[in-house]
Amino acid sequence: MSAAEASLLVAEGLTRRFGARTALAPLDFELGHGETVALVGPNGAGKSTLLSLLAGALQPSAGTVRRSPQLRTGWAPQRPALYGRLSARENLVLFARLEGEGDPRAASERLLQRLALPTEDRPAGDLSVGMQQRLNIALALLGDPSVLLLDEPAASLDPEGRERLWELLAARREDGRSLVFSSQDLHEVERFADRVAVLRDGALTFSGAKEDWAETLVAVTLR
Repeated sequence: MSAAEASLLVAEGLTRRFGARTALAPLDFELGHGETVALVGPNGAGKSTLLSLLAGALQPSAGTVRRSPQLRTGWAPQRPALYGRLSARENLVLFARLEGEGDPRAASERLLQRLALPTEDRPAGDLSVGMQQRLNIALALLGDPSVLLLDEPAASLDPEGRERLWELLAARREDGRSLVFSSQDLHEVERFADRVAVLRDGALTFSGAKEDWAETLVAVTLR
């Protein structure tokens, strides 16, 4: 079996244009079992576009994304994708049904507890930005996906929320799950990533092991 066949996600020549603007230049990307890959780069570099393409939420202008059979992915975009008039519990039950959860209410209660989400009937649109992000991540976890695609998941969380998030993600990695996340926090990247992909102006400028990326970063800093 080739490396590509063993991968969960394989992108080849993946490109996205918005009119005359190229948001993502042609690139190749692979994600293996149990890998955690960090997407790094300045705002507007193409990180969100790549995650949206890998999730299937956005169609490529060129290139392909191949997924292993029966692969389940969970996607949490940078802007929470939820129904503001529904409570956290109601959002979870609704999306659990859409994901085909055997017991939507049990799945909802489990994630309410794991993410320390409010259990009252307050509309999700009235929750704090941090709580909305927790709910956004909880929705991505429905269906127990093999791959999580998270766009700056910790950006709006307080320190307690960040620690809870990364503990949860670390446990999933120990169970063999895979993760692709974007982040502006280099400490998070150094602490949690196995591989790093650096994007700048829509182009992939580096892709490799975290250790190689750290050495490159130091070398550039010292110039």
